Amino acid sequence: QIPVGTEIEGMNILGLVLFALILGVALKKLGQEGEDLIRFFNSFNEATMVLVSWIMWYVPIGIMFLVGSKIVEMEDIMLLVTSLGKYIFASILGHVIHGGIILPLIYFAATRQNPYLHSDALCLISPCSVSSSATLPSMIKCIEENNGVDKRIS
Repeated sequence: QIPVGTEIEGMNILGLVLFALILGVALKKLGQEGEDLIRFFNSFNEATMVLVSWIMWYVPIGIMFLVGSKIVEMEDIMLLVTSLGKYIFASILGHVIHGGIILPLIYFAATRQNPYLHSDALCLISPCSVSSSATLPSMIKCIEENNGVDKRIS
């Protein structure tokens, strides 16, 4: 059976992207008249970003209440605590084995250099931070000072 265009579920993303691209080129070709509409779309984009940032600030509160309602509905709270404790322990143990043993062994096998020269950036800052951009300054410092990598490259 060959699918026909009306039988396919979902949105036509390729058509939407192509339309946006052609509309952008057409607006740029219009010159000053197109600039007004471009400014409108830029303002609309900025307003949408503000709305998204507001939503992102309130999402953790909503998730907290959703999780809290499920916890209240549970009959055996100790089962939840022990299951989560086992999961957290297994996750931390896996990260320690992978980041503290496996990756340094691969690094040593490939470079024949001490992998623990980067330990302050990898082992101390990374687990404490959710963002990789928080560890980036420390990693750059380790790479430049401990390995002598040029600043332009790091």
